Amino acid sequence: FDSSSERMREALLPILADGGAGFKHSTILDPHGKYHLKWRFDQRSITFEIEVETKGYIGFGLSPNGAMALSDIVIGGVMDDTPYLQDYFTDANREVHRDLQQNYRLEYGKENSTHTVLAFSRDLLTCDTSDKDITGSTVRVIWAYHSEDVGSSGPKYHGVNRGRKSMRLLDPGSKANIPSGTVSFNLQNMNVPVPFKDTTYWCQIFKIQEVQQKHHIIEPLIEKGHENLVHHILLYQCDSRLNESELYSGHECYHPNMPDSFLTCETIVFAWAIGGEGFTYPPHVGLSIGTSIDPVYVLMEVHYDNPDLQQGVVDSSGLRLFYTPELRQYDAGVIETGVWVSLYHMLPPGMPEFVSEGHCTHECLQESLGQEMPSGVRVFAILMHAHLAGRAIRTRHFRDQEELQPLSHDEEFDFNFQEFQLLKDERLLLPGDNLITECKYTTKGRQNMTWGGLSTRDEMCLSYLLYYPRVNLARCESLPEIHEQLKFIGVKEIQVPVTTWPFLIKSPKKYSNLSFTEAMDKYRWSKKRGRSFNEMVLQLPMNVRCSKWGQDEWGVSVQSELGVVSGSWGLDWSRLVLLLFTMCLTYAIVQSCSGL
Repeated sequence: FDSSSERMREALLPILADGGAGFKHSTILDPHGKYHLKWRFDQRSITFEIEVETKGYIGFGLSPNGAMALSDIVIGGVMDDTPYLQDYFTDANREVHRDLQQNYRLEYGKENSTHTVLAFSRDLLTCDTSDKDITGSTVRVIWAYHSEDVGSSGPKYHGVNRGRKSMRLLDPGSKANIPSGTVSFNLQNMNVPVPFKDTTYWCQIFKIQEVQQKHHIIEPLIEKGHENLVHHILLYQCDSRLNESELYSGHECYHPNMPDSFLTCETIVFAWAIGGEGFTYPPHVGLSIGTSIDPVYVLMEVHYDNPDLQQGVVDSSGLRLFYTPELRQYDAGVIETGVWVSLYHMLPPGMPEFVSEGHCTHECLQESLGQEMPSGVRVFAILMHAHLAGRAIRTRHFRDQEELQPLSHDEEFDFNFQEFQLLKDERLLLPGDNLITECKYTTKGRQNMTWGGLSTRDEMCLSYLLYYPRVNLARCESLPEIHEQLKFIGVKEIQVPVTTWPFLIKSPKKYSNLSFTEAMDKYRWSKKRGRSFNEMVLQLPMNVRCSKWGQDEWGVSVQSELGVVSGSWGLDWSRLVLLLFTMCLTYAIVQSCSGL
């Protein structure tokens, strides 16, 4: 970069001397590669450097939801060889105002014939109500730029040169350090025509490389030029008895014509999301492949984000998995905790906030860890998972009836930004501990119930724990029993025997011959009734799922609390529903059990 300003040159000498070194993290914010962001931080402050292909102003902001309203914004550039920077905020009507408390500090700015570079810093917590606190939670970064600098009347409208990206500025992950010579294999889509729409989920099943080596490191392989088109990639472990005729045949996820075999792929093995910098197993841990208990088939889900509605795009992105015969000390495992995925997890419509809890009970951890690993296991990373209604997630940890620090939390959860996050300190999980995955949702704008399920319009509340050493525990989760939930809306009797799913209501008359889902939708929900329903659900007895790998269960699964649903419903009915629980373990599989 050239500058005719001697004063500016002198100010930049310390920076130019080390080539702008010291920024550990970086990403590209726009789909055309014109807006580059670098940053570094310590316990008190954060420093950004932004390089944009423009000679006008650069805008950067932190938004509560990815929109312009109520955002914390900084705008700057270089004009007449002099860098400038202003701290702004926007009101609820998206009007831009200069902040009376200027908390963004200009570090330097420079410009050449095509690009502008601007660096600035601020405290993580400014105590300014117009500024947004920067924490370990997800942050919605908004960006913009213009070909002209800010004039006396303020910044001109940026037009289409703007966008948003969800990131974890204080927990961006770590770049992989793959030793030279490490072998790899690919799980890669081949020439997928990306649809002409904003969001697409594309699924394909692969067979894991047939090797006898135990460990590998996972590194995302994103096709050059499509870094911002591929929003996230999730890898799920599938049933090892899968029909191989459906291998390598891709299909849109969650589509009515999606192959049934895709529904057997439930447990997340790996996650990569745009904005993060990748995930590498710690040096003492690896994911085992090649043994009789390791994944054989996996489903790769690729989320394509195409807000510009680009046409004719063909993508071949995927994952590259590096593996080595030099075994690490421990095998990694994954435990799914939270709310058992089922229609019995339900959220009323029109709620500004609704809270669900999924319990990994002390009985489950006592039995499984007590037999498999009495000294406990160590959790080193967590992926928190909900769908579109999700707003915040915490994974709470209890021991001897005392609550410890949360294992993880994200107060600004974004469904479109999910990946495993390494814990700063590994956490010991002992037999007899309790975990609660707590999810906050909003269903404002929805007219009907939101159900637990696989679709993005359904909901989940899950925490996937990466831990070592691996034990035979795949799921540790719970579900509130159904009797009191139906009693809340006035259901008195269901039709028995149960021959359809969802089962049908017998009385009262207003619900007669309706399925329980139709009855729930027919009920006249209000915010007050929704809050009362939420309070009641959080106090209900739980059905517990404590699963081994495959379809086997530990002895505490589906606990006897379900027996409390007898009374006017009849104990035989509760046992029949218990059978349905046992046979139809998830909502996806329940859908295929309609003949029961």
